[in-house]
Amino acid sequence: MTDSNTAVGTTALDPVCGMTVTLATAKYVRQHAGKSYYFCSASCAQKFAADSEGYFSGAKARVKMAASPTVQIQLGGSQPPKPASPQASNDVWYVCPMDPEVRQIGPGACPKCGMALEPETITAGEEDNSELRDMQRRFWVGVALSAPSLSITMAPMLGLRVVFLRASALPYLEFLLATPVVLWCGWSFFVRGWTSILNRSANMFTLIALGVGVAYGYSVAATFAPQLFPEDLRGMGGHPDVYFEAAAAIVTLVLLGQVLELRARGQTSSAMRALLSLAPPTAHRLQGGREEDIALELVHPGDRLRVKPGEKIPVDGMVDDGASTVDEAMITGESIPVEKSTGASVIGGTINGTGSFVMKAQRVGSDTLLAQIVALVGQAQRSRAPIQHFADKVSSVFVPVVVAVSVLTFAAWATWGPQPRFAYALVNAVAVLIIACPCALGLATPMAVMVGTGRGAQAGVLIKNAEALEILEKVDTLVVDKTGTLTEGKPRVQSVRSEEGRDEDSILNLAASLEQASEHPFASALLAEAKKRGLTLFPATGFQSHTGKGVTGAVDGIPTMVGQDALLAERSVKIPEHASILASQLRQAGQTVLFVAASGAYAGLIGVADTIKSDAAATVRELVQDGVKIFMLTGDNTTTAQAVAREVGIPDFEAEVLPDRKSQVVARLQKEGHVVAMAGDGINDAPALAQAQVGIAMGTGTDVAMSAGSVVLLKGDLRGILRARKLSQAAMRNIRQNLFFAFVYNALGVPIAAGVLYPFFGWKLSPILAAAAMSLSSVSVITNSLRLRNVKL
Repeated sequence: MTDSNTAVGTTALDPVCGMTVTLATAKYVRQHAGKSYYFCSASCAQKFAADSEGYFSGAKARVKMAASPTVQIQLGGSQPPKPASPQASNDVWYVCPMDPEVRQIGPGACPKCGMALEPETITAGEEDNSELRDMQRRFWVGVALSAPSLSITMAPMLGLRVVFLRASALPYLEFLLATPVVLWCGWSFFVRGWTSILNRSANMFTLIALGVGVAYGYSVAATFAPQLFPEDLRGMGGHPDVYFEAAAAIVTLVLLGQVLELRARGQTSSAMRALLSLAPPTAHRLQGGREEDIALELVHPGDRLRVKPGEKIPVDGMVDDGASTVDEAMITGESIPVEKSTGASVIGGTINGTGSFVMKAQRVGSDTLLAQIVALVGQAQRSRAPIQHFADKVSSVFVPVVVAVSVLTFAAWATWGPQPRFAYALVNAVAVLIIACPCALGLATPMAVMVGTGRGAQAGVLIKNAEALEILEKVDTLVVDKTGTLTEGKPRVQSVRSEEGRDEDSILNLAASLEQASEHPFASALLAEAKKRGLTLFPATGFQSHTGKGVTGAVDGIPTMVGQDALLAERSVKIPEHASILASQLRQAGQTVLFVAASGAYAGLIGVADTIKSDAAATVRELVQDGVKIFMLTGDNTTTAQAVAREVGIPDFEAEVLPDRKSQVVARLQKEGHVVAMAGDGINDAPALAQAQVGIAMGTGTDVAMSAGSVVLLKGDLRGILRARKLSQAAMRNIRQNLFFAFVYNALGVPIAAGVLYPFFGWKLSPILAAAAMSLSSVSVITNSLRLRNVKL
């Protein structure tokens, strides 16, 4: 143990940047005021040495507290990243979601695949949407300028004339409209294409940059130097055909794809931000006989903290004084609050009930369970293999082949073609690049995804990304949470049994009347059942809550108690043997038993349980028939879990599991070769939802679960899983058809554009026909995608 006052166990906080430093491997240590301080790098150590006092008072101290690190570089082992406050983007490490080895400080594009980089660790601050806003701005400018350019080009094909300009002036107008689109809106594509060439990693942006660049460059030459082209290539205006509109349209369509991609990827980080926001910003620390509010970052292990009614618990720890009930649904997923008294453990971010207690902090910062959940979600999100892997594999072959064909076309025409050879060589080489430009290939997936997700939304199935739509049809294992997924998530009265001489309504009336003063979910269940039966409640006096046992008081003057058998035993109320046997049977059926006593004698019992959803068993049966294996995970006790699993027909389950265990089970199933979908509704399900190939969140659940899930069932019904699977199967068929359309045009068009038919029939494909063929392939893809609007789910 070090004497540094920044150290906690085997680690210490760098006082300059706030990063956690492992003492055993720390290389940089400085002494100050008789204490040792540890640093993550020589730079931080030098800054500290230059102004040690500044990091303990004044502005730097405030910066230190507010700016913890958003990423840690792991040299060995794997530590969960610490949840952090927002930093400037130029201080944050960004990583490529498809090539995780590509990391840099600040945003940018991946030099390998061209995808936009994303923050390695999400912070609790506002999301940086600057790139999305920039792409949207460029897209709308592209739309505004491409539309009139396309109209000018299409007018003659429709038998219309542009009467306000002479034919010779039209190329100049198209140049003015297309130049901002190509050189400003599409500038980032040229940068990414050039970067891919420098890194010898051809991707879709390579071909986009080449196709757009050549089409635009050729059109500029045709507009301002038409004399370089043979007479038979010039139109009535004295200019060869220009392809400004094709270049502008390509840029605009690619921008649309980028906007859709950035929107979808931005949704994944919202789960992390929602998790980080669960921890309260301050804590009430008791020190020196007084209470003070401090920032959460200043809480240390061993601090005594007061937790008031309705507040969120600041960090992980243990109840030191007092008692209350705590809603731990965010961790366990169970709707019933847990009784907490002295010595009980509490979890940061969970919600205190109506009581007040003092706790002792034990785990803070990155050591809290909430921080570990954040780390698990982040790691699982980065570990996914996006669908773009397939596109890049195709591009790695497709792009070089197309470029090679274009070069060979130019060389062949320049060597053996008719005069003027150079002009014909250039025209045919451009035709190859234009017809091969991957507009249809780029639209094949986004269009199907766009239409398919819209159809899904109509059916109550929200598909949040293309990966989920692709993988859902391949899922062979479904992991489901119990509470809120298979069950309603709200306790209800299932059984009422009275002793001889009493009726069920009188037992329920006693219990509900006494529970009027309680805010416990069991009380709500009793009151709801009493209202349903039309019972008139009696006034209750002397109400007392006994933590973990039950409640006592007087109902209409009759001494009454409702709770566990331990409560009755303490007051010498004997429970008959037949009642104990019945209680055991009800527990095996998944019910929680509440004993009722009146006037010092046992009166009856009430069984409370979470109701299984009406469609659960039927849905499970259909999924099993479809070849899907079902595995249930729950934080509830084994007896209840077994009862629920038996009723819905699930042979495999695991009970009393925490969030990290859920994600571990999903990871284990994946290692065994299964394609796993996870269905859940609670914050505790977020890591497993992110770890699974497809996370399915119930729309009736928490915002965090819905953010972490890639599929959200808006109606919260299990039938939605079947609808989502059918949608996936239909959409993937559609995407495969689209890819066929995209490739068949290229397969037929590229050889024709290269001139393979010219020696036999004298046919050659002009760039304008190449552009038309390219447009036709896009129209085919769009038309086919629109058929998904009518698919039956």
